[in-house]
Parts: sequence; C-alpha cells; structure tokens
Amino acid sequence: MDSATQFIFQIIILIFSVVIHEVSHGYAALALGDKTAQYAGRLTLNPIKHLDPFGSILLPIISYMLGGVIFGWARPVPYNPYNLSNQKWGPALVGAAGPAANISLAVVFGLVVRFLPNLADGASGLFIFNFMTIASTIALLNLVLAIFNLVPIPPLDGSKVLFAILPHQWRGVQFFLEQYGLFLLLIFIFFFARWIFPIVLFLFRFITGTLLFL
Repeated sequence: MDSATQFIFQIIILIFSVVIHEVSHGYAALALGDKTAQYAGRLTLNPIKHLDPFGSILLPIISYMLGGVIFGWARPVPYNPYNLSNQKWGPALVGAAGPAANISLAVVFGLVVRFLPNLADGASGLFIFNFMTIASTIALLNLVLAIFNLVPIPPLDGSKVLFAILPHQWRGVQFFLEQYGLFLLLIFIFFFARWIFPIVLFLFRFITGTLLFL
C-alpha cells in the first residue's frame, strides 16, 4: 500500500477499534446493572457518538507523522460505579472489558494472518497480500490499544483493575495515583510508552506466527 492508502486504512481501523473498546465498557456496565451508557446513547457502533476531537483526530495524525503508526482514543463511555451490582469487582470488570474486546479482535484477525495463506492457495496473490495487510494492521493496533490501556495509571483501564486488587492498607497508593494520574500518564507517554512495543510485537508474533505483515 502507498502511504496515503495506509494512513486511511489505519484511521478507519483505529476508529473501528476504539469504538468497540468503549461500547464494550458500556455493555459490561449494563450487564452489571448500570444503564448510564444506555441513557447517554453510547451503546452504539456509530462512531460519531464516540469520537474525541483530540484523541480521535489530532493525535492519530501526529502519531502517524512521527512514527508511522496511528494511535488514539475515543470519548470514554460514562458509567456510575455505584449502580453496579458488584461494588468490589464491578469497576474492574467494566475497565477490563475494553482491553478484552481489543485482545479478542487481535486474536481473531491474528489467526486470519496465521491460517489464511494455507486456506487460499488458489486465490489472487494481490488480494491475499492486501487482506493480510489489513488483518495484520487490525491485530497490531488492537494489541497496542489493549496493552496501553492496561497500564495501571488513571484514567486508563488498568488502574481500575489495580484498585480492585489493592489491599485496604495500600489505599494510599490509589489516592496518590488518582490525584496525580494525568501527570504520571503524560510522563509515561513521553518517556516510557516505547516499553509497550516489545510486548505488543511478542504477542503479535505469538498469535500470528509471523513478523509484521504490513
């Protein structure tokens, strides 16, 4: 693919992936008794309901220009933790639902990359190449989204999982992270975000059985 076509496909895939990520949060909250996302009209795959001007438009353009790989996010789906039927584990389950959805997408399309060439020997080589490129991009971007969101810094999803398992005597850690979360997240993005890419590439190769097919 040329760079313009690759950019367009990555934008489409990113929007598709972050929307599913956010809707998964909403449906997890709904399953646990909270209808906030439903009342807000956010249990929909319509991307217009979820796009964030910075995270869904400006940041993907900047990240593509700087590194050639698009990254971004959508507006968080609202939920009320006090409405959840399980007060201890409910927020963690809602938080984990988004990364779990991204990992599921990565596994499905990663397995396509692994097995499709063996099942389509008679198909057009160019068609297979293009389809494999798209499937690889879906798997890669969803792994990036999942691993990044599992970092245990508020407001990322990993923080909700961390807070659910923290012993009561360590609640000071939660208060500290909640107070300085945005500052800590900016430090992580600028100085440590590159650490997630070896994890992403390891998981990509584990799922697909190959190096990047981009």
